[in-house]
Amino acid sequence: MSLTAGIVGLPNVGKSTLFNAITNSRVEAANYPFATIEPNVGVVEVKDERLIRLSELFEPQRTIFTTFEFTDIAGLVKGASNGEGLGNKFLANIRETDAICHVVRCFEDDDIQHVYNRIDPIEDIDIINMELIMADYATCENRIGKVEKKALSSKDKDAIREYNVLTKVKDCLKKGDVLRSYDFADDERAYLKNFNFLTLKPVIYIANLKDDEINTPENNPNYVRVRELAQKEGSEVVAISAQIEEELSDLPKDEKLAFLNELGIERSGLDELILKAYKTLGLKTFFTVGKDECRGWTFKDGMTAPNCAGVIHSDFEKGFIKAEVYSYEDIMEYKTEAKLKENGKLRLEGKDYLPKDGDIMHFRFNV
Repeated sequence: MSLTAGIVGLPNVGKSTLFNAITNSRVEAANYPFATIEPNVGVVEVKDERLIRLSELFEPQRTIFTTFEFTDIAGLVKGASNGEGLGNKFLANIRETDAICHVVRCFEDDDIQHVYNRIDPIEDIDIINMELIMADYATCENRIGKVEKKALSSKDKDAIREYNVLTKVKDCLKKGDVLRSYDFADDERAYLKNFNFLTLKPVIYIANLKDDEINTPENNPNYVRVRELAQKEGSEVVAISAQIEEELSDLPKDEKLAFLNELGIERSGLDELILKAYKTLGLKTFFTVGKDECRGWTFKDGMTAPNCAGVIHSDFEKGFIKAEVYSYEDIMEYKTEAKLKENGKLRLEGKDYLPKDGDIMHFRFNV
């Protein structure tokens, strides 16, 4: 299952530095607007400690972690929805993502120019939100223009439904509100996914702080303002120092842990970001284990056992018979599958089973 989050923000807020840390790559991170022209894409391994322990237990030939794709999208500016700063191209790149990671600058630094010569993360957020709102408004108006006549002059149920939902969308956007904050009915929200509206996408705010603020972010008033906005919106927020994250990405695991301990941090900002991304998108992980391979697989909350089988291969879903299932906690306790069977902890589940995060599954199928 390929899932991607787009890293957005105004120029010079730390997006490319963060992207370097995420992918351990070296894209250009220059101190001037539009240093990033084409979107850079990086695939991140999600270092799940459970899979590490499963591999220690089963000693497979290879271990394959789940992955998450991040796209570094060039800095937006005022007027992006009208094409300013290559805006149309950048907005199109955002449309292709499942979620938006919005980097906002919460630190003061005279050596790093802010595109508007001030530090105000809420105003920065408002600028980008307004560009996305305006782009969505244009999309909505264009679609209403195509369906309005049919909806008002006929009894076509589909046209009427589309017109009514899009009218709500237009009213929301006209007030300057993002669509994700509007209280749409579940069926309306599902229907609107067909239009790929930008402001309907879930957002994680990434508050970029100075190195010496990262273990006490609540002492930074700009971070507090971003956190309050995120809570009001129902969004997630992660406090990071992009510079520290880039430095951490170069270190071996033991040195990384020592560095985090020295900073008084339990986990890195990037680890926290991935956890928040999984939570925001409703993602979970199941595992397959054996002597050949131990592997993590990403699935969406609410998927059935056959759906999860299809994550591995479409034939598994088509010919699904049963799934042998046990939990990560149980295998850690009993150590072997034989012991699990003896203690009734390995079970067979059918087509209606809803897998849980941390399930270990072996699929029976016939094609």
